[in-house]
Amino acid sequence: MTFLLIIAFGGIAIVTIPQFKNQSNQYHEQRLERKKAQLKRSISYIFQETKYNINKSILDSIFSEKIFEIADVQNVDFSIYSLDGILLNTTLIDSVNNKLDASVIKELKKSKELSIIQINTIENVKYRSSYSIVLDNHSNPIWILNLPYFDDDKLNTYELKSFIIVLGQVYFFLLIIAIIFSYLISVYITKSLSEIGKKIKQTRLHKTNTKIQIKARSKEVNILVESYNKMVEKLNESVEQLSKSNKEQAWREMAKQVAHEIKNPLTPMRLSVQSFQKNFDINDSTINKKLDEFIKTLIQQIDTMSTIASAFSNFAEMPAQEGGKINIIEITRLALKIFKEKHITFNSEHKDLQVSIDRTQMIRIITNLIKNAIEACDLVEDPLIEVTIVLRNKNVLIYIKDNGVGISDDLRDKIFEPKFTTKTSGMGLGLGMVKNLVNSYSGKISFKSNTSQGTTFKILFPIYSK
Repeated sequence: MTFLLIIAFGGIAIVTIPQFKNQSNQYHEQRLERKKAQLKRSISYIFQETKYNINKSILDSIFSEKIFEIADVQNVDFSIYSLDGILLNTTLIDSVNNKLDASVIKELKKSKELSIIQINTIENVKYRSSYSIVLDNHSNPIWILNLPYFDDDKLNTYELKSFIIVLGQVYFFLLIIAIIFSYLISVYITKSLSEIGKKIKQTRLHKTNTKIQIKARSKEVNILVESYNKMVEKLNESVEQLSKSNKEQAWREMAKQVAHEIKNPLTPMRLSVQSFQKNFDINDSTINKKLDEFIKTLIQQIDTMSTIASAFSNFAEMPAQEGGKINIIEITRLALKIFKEKHITFNSEHKDLQVSIDRTQMIRIITNLIKNAIEACDLVEDPLIEVTIVLRNKNVLIYIKDNGVGISDDLRDKIFEPKFTTKTSGMGLGLGMVKNLVNSYSGKISFKSNTSQGTTFKILFPIYSK
């Protein structure tokens, strides 16, 4: 729209300037004709008023006096030439040709109107010269009248400049309106597009996505919104099916793991019962001692099964998304207090860093990682576990570093699997539970390990913001 206004203004200016020049030219031609006609009427009036018989000598003597009177009355300067082109008299002060050019006389004789106009330039000043035949009372040619006329374009130039200025002001006002209108339209359109872009950025495969609820005036934007909403419907259906499939697969894997872990204590229990049954002798003097040992074995295996059940229950339990904000420094210090090991240290330059996570779940994360670090340092002569919390790029980073045995390369990809463990006892659910909790609160967990230098776990949580 702005471009069209500029083109329109330029087009009008281009058309207007030649038109003004044409009008100016017509104005000067008509003005010259009027002055010439007035002069001829004045001369004709003198012819009528003279009391003498009109002849060339009498007219010459009369006009030698009247010519200046006519010039004053008509406010013009002019010259009188004979039919042969000889200067008879003039009111011009400046130099004037004493004899007309032969071409002028020739053109006059050919002209049906007995009048011609020549356009000349003196020192870049344009002027016109009107040459016409003067007739006496009997319509006989007697003189040649020369009327010089200088084009004064000051008024026309002023009018042209005024017109261009006014036109420019009008188009400038229209241009401002067009810019404001274009800006408002662009804001209206980009607002819809921004909303669409925001929704597209929020689209995730692991959650239910919402449709865009806007009605734009642009047909193209509405088509885009409808296409996105249809895509969201199909995506939500796919997410739901995938979630259902993953849950079923997870429960199948969990059931296999539970069965596997429960079989481990059941086997020694069965062997113990069979052995006791085979060797049972009521007359044996050590029967009470053997019975006690048998009961202790069973109780030990039952406790193992109870531990297995509790561990799977804890892993399956989803963290309560009650959220709220906690001081991660304070909670970490609190979680470390339950450990009596002197080689556990805590460092942070901050006293208060707020993150959004459930207090209990945060404690579970810290304690599980610390327990793993302690067990990794069992065979180290000078064990050291360092817990460090820093703030970086609006994220809280928790580092838990130990100088234990480390994790070998072939085991690193399996470390967060629910059923993975490197220990001879337990179910390997600790790190799997930790990752589940961290991910549930928009966090990330990773680690670096070296078999000769130990392991460092890094947990990232975004800093709390309202």
